[in-house]
Amino acid sequence: EQRAAPLGAPAGRELKTFRALRHRNFQLYVGGQLVSLAGTWMQSIAQGWLVYQLSGSEVMLGVVGFAGAIPAFLISPWAGVVIDRTDKRKLLVATQVASMLLAFVLAALTFSGLVQVWHVIVLAVCLGAVNSFDSPTRQAFVVDMVGRDDLPNAIALNSMTFNAGRIVGPALGGLLLATVGSAWCFAINGLSFLAVIVSLLAMRLNITAKPREEASPWQQLKSGLVYTARHPELRALLLMALFFSTFGIAYMTVLPAFADRVLHGGATTYGLLTSMAGLGAVTGAFIVATYGDRGYRGRILFTAAMLFPIVLGLFALNSNLPLGLFLAYLLGVGFMFQFTLLNTLLQTRVEDSMRGRVMSLYTLTIFGFSPFGNLLVGTLSESLGLSVALLLAIITLTSAVVIFWKTPQLRRLP
Repeated sequence: EQRAAPLGAPAGRELKTFRALRHRNFQLYVGGQLVSLAGTWMQSIAQGWLVYQLSGSEVMLGVVGFAGAIPAFLISPWAGVVIDRTDKRKLLVATQVASMLLAFVLAALTFSGLVQVWHVIVLAVCLGAVNSFDSPTRQAFVVDMVGRDDLPNAIALNSMTFNAGRIVGPALGGLLLATVGSAWCFAINGLSFLAVIVSLLAMRLNITAKPREEASPWQQLKSGLVYTARHPELRALLLMALFFSTFGIAYMTVLPAFADRVLHGGATTYGLLTSMAGLGAVTGAFIVATYGDRGYRGRILFTAAMLFPIVLGLFALNSNLPLGLFLAYLLGVGFMFQFTLLNTLLQTRVEDSMRGRVMSLYTLTIFGFSPFGNLLVGTLSESLGLSVALLLAIITLTSAVVIFWKTPQLRRLP
């Protein structure tokens, strides 16, 4: 059985935390992402609060989450085939333009006072379809910007960038919600996509033309599935991602209701909770970027997988705001440890020719199955109350224990 050799630690320790930023293309990418992702998180906060105000229902929060993520379940496997056959930069420009237009449509509906929940659901489905191509393309595009040697560090910095926007966006989104309303959040998000589009067009890439693909798209899809199935470590990592995204982070679906009913706050409290989780995620990504190449990725992943559900259980049982903010910070740290390490361990064990297809399966597990968790949480919270997050914690912990027991070599991955 032929398999790609894992990447080793880079020579030397200089610029160890931010060494991937020595690449001009990655500098441009990070700069554009910092602006755009702040807007994206701002829209996420505003959309959740808008839906909750329009409907007053946790079920509808779950339905919107389901609608936004279900396209990934249907499209992501095929998106990987497209990624491995086309120019990734051109594909990313197309997805950013589409996302920008969808944000402007939602802003126009909200400004006009015509917006209804079904509008948000339809636009969420459209954005979910766009993200089914955008997310795996961004993951696979990283190696084109920095090369294989700096790939692990770039993945961690990319995660750090993603969650830096998660700090600024929700805080600003909560402030704007309380002052000028959700429509401005959607409009500003639309404008923020221009930063990514400009950064992508400004890159100078030396990528050889893809050879003409003789296999059909169906054959390519099948070969990607077979390739993944033959590697136990890849299977286990994708299975971990599936359970973590479906149950571990599904609590965020009912976070607006949690901020209102349990912590007795409003939009600002909701924004603070999300911002603290984002701050924790940036901290986690910084730690991985600095120390993640020392040969202990498997051990760190195991520790995070065991501790995250425990913190989530405590968060579910808490009604004190300061403690809730601290626990949200810890949830952010644990989330980012798992999110970044799963991504890194997958990308450093996959051949370049299969990268798009494997990362599309990763997108499928992270986003494709999460709508079922979102819908389940929204529905159960109506009958069991918001402490349903405690049940999520138990499921997440149990699944992690079983996966590490069945695939013990995961703990030894460098």
